[in-house]
Amino acid sequence: MVYKRMLKAYKPNKAIKHRATYGCAGEVAMRKLEFYFDYLSPYAYFAWNKVEKLCSSHSIELIIKPIVFGKLLDHWGQLGPAEIPPKREWLIKYCLYYAQQNELPLLFPKKHPFNSLTALRVSLKEVSGAYQSKLVSAIFNSGWGKGADIGYNHVISEIIRNVGLDPQEVIDRVTKDETKLLLKESTNEAISKGVFGIPTIIYGEELFWGNDQFEYLSQIIKGKYKANNKLVRDIISKPSAIDRQR
Repeated sequence: MVYKRMLKAYKPNKAIKHRATYGCAGEVAMRKLEFYFDYLSPYAYFAWNKVEKLCSSHSIELIIKPIVFGKLLDHWGQLGPAEIPPKREWLIKYCLYYAQQNELPLLFPKKHPFNSLTALRVSLKEVSGAYQSKLVSAIFNSGWGKGADIGYNHVISEIIRNVGLDPQEVIDRVTKDETKLLLKESTNEAISKGVFGIPTIIYGEELFWGNDQFEYLSQIIKGKYKANNKLVRDIISKPSAIDRQR
C-alpha cells in the first residue's frame, strides 16, 4: 500500500533527528545512513563507490534513496551544473582528473543530461527488492563506467536482465502510477529534510552533500567530531547587508 507523506516546510535552524530504536529484546537497532542520488550526477557515481564500503566497515544499514534531481532544482530555485556552460566544462575536467586519481573507470554517457526516470524507478526498494544495491551498482557502472545510454528503457532492461531480474516484469511495474508516486514521495521526503543537491547523505542529525564529505562523515560516525549546531544557527541568524535581485 502506498502512503502519501505531507511535504513539510524546511526549517534550517532545526536539526534532523534520527533516534535509535529498540527491538523487543531491548537491543539498539543498527544505525542507518540514507543515500540520496540521481544517476545524472558523476559525483553520485563516485560517492556510490565509497558509501557501501563505509557502511559495511561501521556496521551501518545503508538506505538507498533514488530521487529526481530536477525537482530539487525547481524547489530551491537553482540551475543544474550542466545548465551553466563554464561550470559544466570545469566539472568534466575535474571528474576526469578524479577518476584517474582514484582509478575509477569513467566514460560520460552518450547524452547528458538524460532522462533518468526509468533508471530511478527501477532502483526503488519496492521495485528491485533484494536486488536493489546490485542493480544500482550495475546502472552506475554501465552509465558512468562504460558510457551506456541509461536514459533508454532497452538499455535499462538489459542491465536488469544481467543482474538476474525479469526485465519485462520490472519495466511493467515502473510504468504504474503507484511506482511513479513512490519516486515522487522519495523526492518530497528529501526536500522536507533539506536535501538540495546530489549526492546527499543523511546520518544521524547531519546532512552531507557531495562526494568530498566522506572524511567529515567518518569523523562524525567515529564520534571524533560533533557539529556545533547552536553556533551554526547563530551564524544563520545574522542579518544580511545586501540582497541580490532575482
